[in-house]
Parts: sequence; C-alpha cells; structure tokens
Amino acid sequence: MCHTLTVLLLAAAALGTAPQKVRTFYEPGDPAVPAALRADPAPMPVGSVSVVAVASDGAVWLGSDEGLIRYDPRAPEEDRRQYFAGRRYLPDDRVRNLVSDRAAGVWVRTESGVAHIELRPMTLEQKAAAFEERIRARHDRHGMVADSRLREPGNLATNQPVSSDNDGLWTAMYGAAECFRYGATKSPEALASARKAIEAVLFLEQVTGRPGFPARSYVRKDEQRPADGEWHWTADGAIQWKGDTSSDEIVGHFYLFGVAWDLLPPGDALRPRIAATAGRIMDHILDHGYYLVDLDGQPTRWGRWTPEYFATPDGKSDSPLNALELLSFLKTAEHITGKPRYRDEYRKVAFEMRYAELTTRLLELREELNYSDEELAMLPFYLLFRYERDPKLLELYRTALDQWWRNIQREKNPLWTFIYLQGRPRANADLKGAVRTLERIPMDLVAWTVKNSHRKDVRLAPAADRFGRPESLNLLPPDERPVMKWNGNPFRIDGGNGGRSEDDGAFFLLPYWMGRYHKLLSGE
Repeated sequence: MCHTLTVLLLAAAALGTAPQKVRTFYEPGDPAVPAALRADPAPMPVGSVSVVAVASDGAVWLGSDEGLIRYDPRAPEEDRRQYFAGRRYLPDDRVRNLVSDRAAGVWVRTESGVAHIELRPMTLEQKAAAFEERIRARHDRHGMVADSRLREPGNLATNQPVSSDNDGLWTAMYGAAECFRYGATKSPEALASARKAIEAVLFLEQVTGRPGFPARSYVRKDEQRPADGEWHWTADGAIQWKGDTSSDEIVGHFYLFGVAWDLLPPGDALRPRIAATAGRIMDHILDHGYYLVDLDGQPTRWGRWTPEYFATPDGKSDSPLNALELLSFLKTAEHITGKPRYRDEYRKVAFEMRYAELTTRLLELREELNYSDEELAMLPFYLLFRYERDPKLLELYRTALDQWWRNIQREKNPLWTFIYLQGRPRANADLKGAVRTLERIPMDLVAWTVKNSHRKDVRLAPAADRFGRPESLNLLPPDERPVMKWNGNPFRIDGGNGGRSEDDGAFFLLPYWMGRYHKLLSGE
C-alpha cells in the first residue's frame, strides 16, 4: 500500500504565463524581414558602438559586437537584464541594426543574417506539451529517451537518436515524469507514455540474460554501435548490450519502479513485472555481497555498496552517497514486493552496519563537488522520505539531506527543491526561484556553443570546477548558459558543441509534473 506523504506548506507557487524565447533565422532579403533591415548595414565607426530599439512593452534592446541585451527596468531584478548571444539566438554576435516588433520582440540584423526573437507568452503546461512533442519526434529509440546527434549542426531534420551510457537513467526519469503527469491529470496519453518508458527500462534487465543485471543501453545488429564501453551480444546475435553498468542506472531504475508502483492504476499489468524486476535486481546486489557483478564475475566500476569499498581511497568519499543509495534500494524493494528479506536487510544495513549514520557524513568525507552525485542522492532521498516512518531514521536522513542542500539551495533547481520539501515540508525553500528556472529553460535545446566568461556581470569563482573549467559564483538563468541536464554544473558558464546535438528536455518535464502532482505548483 502506498504511503502518501503530506507536504505542509502555507502556499504553493502560483503559475501563469511567461515569455518564452523563440528565434527564427531569415536571409536578409526575405520579404518577411522589415524593410529597414534588408539593406546591408553601414559600417560602424568603432566595434563597440551599440544600436538601440525600444520594444512595444517599453523594454530597451541594445546591440553590440558581443550580442544583444534586453533591459526592462520594470521586471524583477533577476530578469531585468537578459543576454542573447551565440546561435541559440543570433546568426552571429555582431549586431548591426534592430527593429522592434509589436509583441515585445525584436528583429536583429547582424553581419551575416537576420534573426527574429519572439517573446511568446506560454504556460508551463503548454511548454511541457512542446517538450513532449520533441521527445516523440526526435528522441524515441526503441522506447528509450535517447540522446540525439545532428549530422548537420543545428539542423533538426538531420537528427539521429544514438545510444548513451545512461539510457536507462534518462528513460527512467522521463517515465517517472509521465507517471506524475498521469497522477496529476489522469491523462490516457500520459499513462501510455509512462507505460512505454517503463517497458523500455524493464527490457534493459531482460536483454542481458543475467537476472537482476540491467544493461546500460543496447543497439540492434543493424545499428551503429558506439566505440566506447563494454559490449556483449545476445545469444541469438540480434542485439548488442552495454555492460559495466553504473550505480546511476540502478538509481534510475529503482526511482522509476517506486514512482510507477505508487501511481499506475492498481490493476495495471506492468505492476507484477515491476515487482519481479525490482526483486531480481535487489537479489542480485544482495547475493553478490552488495556488488553489481558483470558477466566476467567482477563488480562493475561504480556498482559497489560494500564496507570493503568504503575502506578504499576511492570509496571513502563515495560512502555517504552509496550508503544512501543502498538504503533506498532496499526500502523501495520492500515497499514494492513486501518481501521480508528486504525489510530485514534494510534494518541490518541501517542500524547494525550503521549505513544510516554514514549518510550524515557527506561534508566530512566529500573530496570534490560533483553535480552528478547530487542527482544520485536526491532521487533516492525522494523514495526514502516517501516510504520511511521510523522517527530515528527520518532524523538521520533529514540531517543527510540538509548537508546536500547546502550547495543545492543556491542552484534554484526545481527538481531538487521539490524533493527537499518532501523531507523538510516546513522549510522556507525558494519555490519562486524554482518556477523561474522552469520558465527560463530554453525552448531550443540544441547544444549551441555558449560563452559567458567575457561578461562583466559574471563573477568568476576563484577556482575551476573538477574538470578544470571556469565557473561562476552567481547563477545565470538556464537560457543564457549551456544546455545541460540536472547532473550538470549549473555554474558552468561556457560550453556546447557547436549545435551538433539536441537534448530531449525530459529534465524539464520531471520537476514540472512532480510539482503539479504534489501540489507545489498551482494555477494550471
């Protein structure tokens, strides 16, 4: 039986419409382009001279050799100055002329072309529908939510879905989003989408032929296989599947299993299959001494939840996170299957082996800030706070949650904010900031090259991130920084790959529909 968690909040965040940026490129001679922009622009006396246009709503557009700025003194401080640069918005950054349109947008003539930037009022539900359409059109690979490669940079017609290391995790997060959507709306379309994603995730465990061991991904024999990783053929030679499966995948599978178990209709035919698969994965981990063991009989690189691993130099810093993961797997497996084995093992791990206490040592043992680890912590936290009722364990888990929250709270991440409120329902979390992030996620998720390190309003951190890349101290809005999922560093200021791929956008759908289901978002 599902234990529904009641979140005690004074009010939910009220939703309305927000302007979404929609850019269209034109050739300078196109009849749709305003006449004032069709002629070649006169050369500027010096490169830094700007051009100015006043928008129909009174905002001011400012053009320069480094892109475009929209300044609206009446807007909230965080939206007052907005920056448009790179091919997400412009043919090139050398702005030569501007003409405002009649709906707060602008026509922009640059050295190499013309762009129309439209500010289109849209509800988050309308935005979600557009993101759903993107997934259906370009990111469905055998039911999995797939990465997309663009054979011609920026040209969506040249889209090619490709296999990735974390096909299971990304598909699980999309499937959970559709479960929340179904829970909030009872939409038959949402239920069908959820079931399709769940089927795809369940197949990842079936395709390996090794009970309880899911593949990272797979390709059929007529498909191109990525060069990296460890690949195995199925017995019939029809499929190659990717092994060395990571803890990321197990986190994703259990997250989806828990959410789907709670929100699918009671008689849904997938429920017994979810229970059986969750049980096999959990049995595999327990039968192999808290390891995920590949075909070669050896633990995978990241599938390790043992005290022995925690005693190693690498495992010591991982131990608070990995302890949290194992506890969440066991609690979820117990919830779904009702088997005493998982209940007993959970109590043993939590109390006798002191894994619950170990979850509270993050700040003591962490050696570097890894934003991917935040994802691997927050998804398990959601399940633990949904199912756990022991006051002593809840106190430890809330202490652990607060340690992760120290860095997360400055990110204004809607998914982590909504999960945090499951564990700390009376917390003064920034719901408005979470909604603003949802509003400012760009409609265009092509991985255009983005550069912000030259900006005077960016405060650079004194040290680079763990990959040696510059990062900022102040948080830029999502539509001004590189496209990334929630496992990326939101303070990374430069990035992209020249428009050679497109993100699927499920990272928007999951917090939006979770917020709707838990009534943290209202008005739609």
